[in-house]
Amino acid sequence: MPGKHITDQQAKLYMNLRRTHTRQTAAAKAGFSASTGARLDADSRLPSQKRQPRGRRRADPLEPFWDSEIVPLLEAAPGLRPITIFHEMRRRHPETFAQSWRRTLERRVRLWQALHGPEREVIFRQEHPPGQLGLSDFTDATELGVTIAGVLLEHRLYHFRLAFSGGEHAHVVLGGESFVALAEGLQNALWSFGGAPAEHRSDSLSAAFRNLERSAAEDLTQRYEALCAHYGMTPTRNNPGVAHENGAIEGPHAHLKTALQQALLLRGSRDFPDLDAYRRFVDEVVGRANAARRKALKIERAHLKSLPARRTDDFEEHLVTVTRSGGFMLRHAFYTVPSRLTGHRLRVRLYDDRLECFLGGTLVLTLLRGRRPAGALHNRIGYVVDYRHIIHSLRRKPMALFNLVYRDQLFPREAYRRTWETLTAALPARNACRTMVGLLALAHDRACEAVLASELEAVLAAGELPNLALLQQRFAPSSIAVPEVTVSLPAAVAYDALLSASQEWLQP
Repeated sequence: MPGKHITDQQAKLYMNLRRTHTRQTAAAKAGFSASTGARLDADSRLPSQKRQPRGRRRADPLEPFWDSEIVPLLEAAPGLRPITIFHEMRRRHPETFAQSWRRTLERRVRLWQALHGPEREVIFRQEHPPGQLGLSDFTDATELGVTIAGVLLEHRLYHFRLAFSGGEHAHVVLGGESFVALAEGLQNALWSFGGAPAEHRSDSLSAAFRNLERSAAEDLTQRYEALCAHYGMTPTRNNPGVAHENGAIEGPHAHLKTALQQALLLRGSRDFPDLDAYRRFVDEVVGRANAARRKALKIERAHLKSLPARRTDDFEEHLVTVTRSGGFMLRHAFYTVPSRLTGHRLRVRLYDDRLECFLGGTLVLTLLRGRRPAGALHNRIGYVVDYRHIIHSLRRKPMALFNLVYRDQLFPREAYRRTWETLTAALPARNACRTMVGLLALAHDRACEAVLASELEAVLAAGELPNLALLQQRFAPSSIAVPEVTVSLPAAVAYDALLSASQEWLQP
């Protein structure tokens, strides 16, 4: 067509047709005029071969500075970014180096680095046989904004992935990158897949080994190697600070959190009633992702090693003594226990999210794990307090509540904390303590903690103080009328007649 350049494909088609057709016929079938065909007969080069490279349309603005200043900077420090060089040139030549030259400088520096810059590290893509490699890592998931009963959940995700199939497992971790969290999450993953890979790779557990004494670090190393040996896996670690060596797990971190983010948006709420509900939610999201990989997982499962007869330990064990304060200290946290255990030594199994306390071989109670408050000073500790453990003593000494070190952690719900603040602001300290202790005792004795909290919220909303006597009457047990029963005893002579009748029946 007039005004349009012919393409290489049209030229090739014309030259092939020209072998058996006339110029006019070949040109018509190729879609251009006979005169264009004549030019191709005279010069058989393709149109792309005839184009002249486009020259500059304006003078090079960087020419006065490039060889004299910019190239020496790049040669002296190849790591300089273009924006750094741009700001330096603007500082040196504020009147002659224009602001609009930034993109030109960036393109020129990029071209220079490609032609004369230092060699760059090469990433070698790996082929992973089925059943060969499994990878573990932790990723911070607080950015998801998940809340448990309205409180932001600061947590990590332990992430395990099989390199061949991409099958993955995620486990919610409340603490840091500890060996306990790794052992629990790894074993959960292996048992969910029904087998173990030949090799397990981690990122050296830098957070677990940081700031540890040499003996403690060696102990963790031995425990990690024993864990892998229990499942017949060879433990490997990538070089510290070289994240791409763990790329088969580092990249999927973002995919996992994106999937969770989208699922939370579809759910319509980021709040969960308890931690177990959130863990079920994570399992469902990961399960849907694994369902899309079921064919590859079926292949990989056939190559995984058989699991041992039982799991190995995924906890740390400590011996603690219950003091007269009604609890014990462990890992910068104070835990209350029933006072009848005072003076006894408990064997505590420390998990990532809980403590299991044994007296001898008997499990006596399970506690949520406490941790030092974030950003706390070195002398600050966390508290895990259950008011049921100490309410009997507080009844006898209610004024102990006023300056109790873990008073704020004693209140089981927000309504009780607000009630305490209101009472201390309106009443003398002695009266406030007696009323607050009475409310806690009422919640314990009548098992009405949640309902009483609702009553207290209503009283505070009305701008009133709680009346302990009325509340005790409100939650008192219902009186039941006991029926009067009259028992009439028979005469003793009636038993003689009964005995004589039984003897006659026994005679043959």
